[in-house]
This record gives sequence, C-alpha cells and structure tokens, in this order.
Amino acid sequence: MLAAETIRAQGIDVLAFFFETPFFGPERAQQSASAMDLAFKVVNITRRHLEVVRHPRSGYGSAMNPCVDCHALMFRIAGEMLDSVGAAFVFTGEVLGQRPMSQNRGSLNRIARESGLRDLLVRPLSAKLLLPTLPEEKGWIQREELLDFQGRSRRPQMELANRLNISDYPSPGGGCLLTEKGFSRRLKDLLTARADVETRELELLKSGRHFRIGPHTKLVVGRNKLENEIIQTLAGEQDILLKSVSAPGPTALLSGESSGDLINMAAAITAAYSDTAGQDVSDVRDVSIRQGARDIRVLSAPVHDKAEFKALMI
Repeated sequence: MLAAETIRAQGIDVLAFFFETPFFGPERAQQSASAMDLAFKVVNITRRHLEVVRHPRSGYGSAMNPCVDCHALMFRIAGEMLDSVGAAFVFTGEVLGQRPMSQNRGSLNRIARESGLRDLLVRPLSAKLLLPTLPEEKGWIQREELLDFQGRSRRPQMELANRLNISDYPSPGGGCLLTEKGFSRRLKDLLTARADVETRELELLKSGRHFRIGPHTKLVVGRNKLENEIIQTLAGEQDILLKSVSAPGPTALLSGESSGDLINMAAAITAAYSDTAGQDVSDVRDVSIRQGARDIRVLSAPVHDKAEFKALMI
C-alpha cells in the first residue's frame, strides 16, 4: 500500500497484481486496493508456483516457504504481462533487511536477476539504499522522492501510513500457509505420495485432521460442520466418503488406494471421532463415488479410543 502511494504521488498510474494460489488468497489485498481506489487484478499462478514449491533453487524458509524463488516467479510473471497491460516497469513493497532470507541485499539482487526484470524492478521504500534502476535513470520516476527504509522494524512504515491517512492496513506477518509448520507437513506428505496433485487436494489440506493410513491412502476427518461441508464438496470421483450413522460425528474422506482393510481402518477412525461414548460398535456409512454415481453401504466398525490413531496423524 505504501509503495503504491509513493509511486502514485509522482503522477504515475498503478495497476496492482495479486498472484493467487491455494496457499495465499486475495481477500486482504482486494480490501486494501478498494480502500485506496487502486486498480487491482488477480492472477492465478498455482501450476507454475507448485513447481517452485517442489523444487526451490534457493531452498525453503522456516517451513515449506520458498520465498526467494516465489518472489522471482511472481516478478517474472509480472514482467511477462508488462506489454499486455501497457506498463513500463514493476515495483514492490519489499524493504531491505526486513526479511532475513528473502530481503537481504543479495536476495533482492538475485530476485531481480532471476525474474528477468533486472533494473526494471523498483523497490520504492528502500530505493535510496539500492542501485538506481532504469526508471530512475530515465527520469520516469524521481529518485529523490523515493525512500530509504531498512531493517525489521515497521515503525517507519507505520509513521508513513499515518502521514498518508492510511489506517486500515493488514498486520505485517502471516498470510502464506507455506510458512505454517502444520500445513507444511501436510503438503510435504501429499507431494511425497502423489506426483500429480489436483488443486482440490491442495485446498483440502486446509481442513480437517489428516491421517496417512497407507503409502498411497489418506483419510481426512472433519472437525466441525463447516469442515464437513468443505470436505464433502472437495471429494473427487475416486474418493470414498464416510460418516457414522450410529451417532453424531464427522464427515471423513478416504482418497487413494482403498482395499477392504484400509476402508475398515478409515471406518474405525471415523467412529473414534464420533460421539460413540458407551458403544462398542458403530455403524458407518460408506459412500463410494465412481463416475458420478454413488455406491452406498453401511459398515460396522469397532469403537476405539482416538488416541490409538494418533501415530497416523500427519
């Protein structure tokens, strides 16, 4: 938001891009753009981004976040779109030294180089501490009107926001699921088990409890009504949905290989997370989805303590 206002203050039209994947959504950015009356476009980059997540040239951060390669990819795609939107250069809100891995001087230079933008990539908030870019040298923007922020403190940004009467802005951290260790464990498990991953499988990682019950078999168990609905919506054509019919309980989704033993285990886990207190056996409805048709049967599953399945949880 601050970078955009800094550039717009020089009489330059700005188009904001948000690069969307299942790991980060555009809602907060859309709100910010609306508050600033800023032209805004969402570009889905899931397929290209997933390859970066699988094989990051610069490695991961604290979890499965390939921040350096992710930034380079986003700026590369922005560069590919310059002509189509009638733009002359790309700028970002990065601040020198704010992120130790992805915003140190070496990483900023590497990102500019590997994105292909090189000196067409401007960082207005730290520009006075960096080498002049082509837009500065050509006089498209005035270097003296850019800023010299650096370091991890957000105080200078907050002070600038106050001067610009920007009061409704997002918190500085968060937003990317790849930085969350729990989510990253689920993602790593999925990418290890499957070579070709569907977008719905990535979305499914956000909901429920996940169990790896076989090398190529996973069970997702809903934790509340909303998650149950999400899980049911994301079921694929080869998946199996399970739900206790003896007691209130979660919707569970079994994906991958589904032998009789694996289905019985899935039913037992579904029963364990249902309200089966005092019951020795629970009936679980098994709905197989094949080519749009539904094959329904009821299994009798022994009721176990859920702690018995903890070792299978991802």
